[in-house]
Amino acid sequence: MGTAISLDLADDLPAVTLHELADEVFAWMREVDARFSTYREESEVRRFDRGELLLSEASADLRSVLAACAELWGATDGFFDAYATGGLDPSGYVKGWAAQVASDRLLAAGAVNHCVNAGGDVRLRGHSAAGRPWRVGVRHPWDAGATCLVLTGTDLAVATSGVYERGHHVLDPRRGAPASGLRSVTVVGPDLAVADAYATAALAMGVAGIGWLDKLPGHTHAIVTDDARLLHSSSLPLAS
Repeated sequence: MGTAISLDLADDLPAVTLHELADEVFAWMREVDARFSTYREESEVRRFDRGELLLSEASADLRSVLAACAELWGATDGFFDAYATGGLDPSGYVKGWAAQVASDRLLAAGAVNHCVNAGGDVRLRGHSAAGRPWRVGVRHPWDAGATCLVLTGTDLAVATSGVYERGHHVLDPRRGAPASGLRSVTVVGPDLAVADAYATAALAMGVAGIGWLDKLPGHTHAIVTDDARLLHSSSLPLAS
């Protein structure tokens, strides 16, 4: 998916078990990359987009992702749009979804204390190896070596969409042009796939995304604007 994936398993389990769990997570991530990469001509998502694969012939994972993207298109008034670039690109959902599925599988396997980080989209559960709640730094949008906020919790999905690495690459689907006004959007909620999509949608909205996020139930957020204002929910789980 063109990004780094990291995994922290904090349970006191046999080393062989931890290695097996880690191997399963990374095998899953490679499977997702092979299926959903928009950079691989042979990927399932590219074949579907070219009309070489019917929906009825698609994998269950692709059908599930397409259904979720359609639902999120409606929930965001069209600002989360997997077709915003003209072709099918569900990347704004898939990265968070893949990490969420990996976390769910770890939980089901008995690894209740873990942190899955997919390029800055983080799903954490339980406690760190030190026995304390996990801490997640939100990157400073102008300084790659610094954080602008640190969050903490024992069951959080934290997704960030920003323009600091790829420029204003998220399109406003209403105008068909790159969105502007927001430098970074972080959304915190119970499901990383949804949080990822909401962060992308808010970034696409520009400054209007601030008010939209304020009204979003079940989620908190932090925003850095293009003019360097830092705004966040009063209930954001900030580390002390």
